[in-house]
Amino acid sequence: MAAELVEKTNRYERLLSEALDAAEIAAPTDTPMGEAAVDCREMARSYLEDGRHFKDEDDFVNALASFSYGHAWLDAGARIGVFDVPREGHLFTV
Repeated sequence: MAAELVEKTNRYERLLSEALDAAEIAAPTDTPMGEAAVDCREMARSYLEDGRHFKDEDDFVNALASFSYGHAWLDAGARIGVFDVPREGHLFTV
């Protein structure tokens, strides 16, 4: 297994975990936008858990994919405004 894959997988896991901590739901959760934020956050958390499972099984390709998909859910939510996120730094593409 390439050391680059392991390093990248670990880096993406950290990024997703940090992004989950940083993303705050922007809309009241009893509104359609708030419900969308809750769904996006749940998908991101699920992909983080899946990625950790794959990593524990030494399946770094699927772990990396899971961490990437999870982060995409948060980035999409940030882009459409359902999350308040830091504008500076490396966590989000907004």
